[in-house]
Amino acid sequence: MSDKHKSLTRVDGKVALVTGAAKGLGEAIAQVLHAHGAKLLLTDVDTAGGEAVAARINADGGQALFLRHDVTAEEQWIAAVARAHAHFGGLHILVNNAGLGKAASAEDETLEQWRLVMSVNLDGVFLGTKHGIRGMKQSGGSIVNISSIEGIIAEPSLAAYNASKAGVRNLTKSAALHCARSRYGIRVNSVHPGYIWTPMVENHLRIVGDVAAGRREIDKLHPIGHMGEPIDVAYGVLYLASEASKFVTGAELVIDGGYTAQ
Repeated sequence: MSDKHKSLTRVDGKVALVTGAAKGLGEAIAQVLHAHGAKLLLTDVDTAGGEAVAARINADGGQALFLRHDVTAEEQWIAAVARAHAHFGGLHILVNNAGLGKAASAEDETLEQWRLVMSVNLDGVFLGTKHGIRGMKQSGGSIVNISSIEGIIAEPSLAAYNASKAGVRNLTKSAALHCARSRYGIRVNSVHPGYIWTPMVENHLRIVGDVAAGRREIDKLHPIGHMGEPIDVAYGVLYLASEASKFVTGAELVIDGGYTAQ
């Protein structure tokens, strides 16, 4: 393999903005992008967690800056993109990772909770995609939107979450077509994780019962035999963020251990 092909998954010198970076998938994505050469603007509403992730990356010789950021606020998106340009000199990678899950069926869901889930999971991704495009038009780049297998299949008790993640799936395709036909040099793709062992999943199992027993039951749902880890999703994001995927746009990368193949 040539040196050129060996370096395709490197993102040396690229500036990446990762939302929801304080823990779980966002932290893993940030660490993998750092390991492959990116400079990082990390955002979250969890200031302590986000600052800790940035500090670990900087201690490891990286370049990371944390910014408190509510993804539902358009003015904060404008400020975040401007900060990436002012501090690092540009923006080349955007990972719209911030999200939340609230369990309720279509019958039992409240309008208040529906709007909360939509505001973070869908409005936040829309705003990020909109201002990410505007911030990358001169340089080109890659936008990676974190959806879910719940945007492809459905669960009876996740009405709002299912709808929001399905919205992310098709918003991504629309934005990809817009960028491609506008010749912006911006690719837009979605990632659809299955059950991934994160603090969110662990906390849910703790609330509903025994964590170890719950994990064993979820493991058995996957043909591959176990749940995924955040690093599994992070390497999928790296692929879509790098030149290794230069001919990939409007696509959906499912990372679920075979769950949706059944």
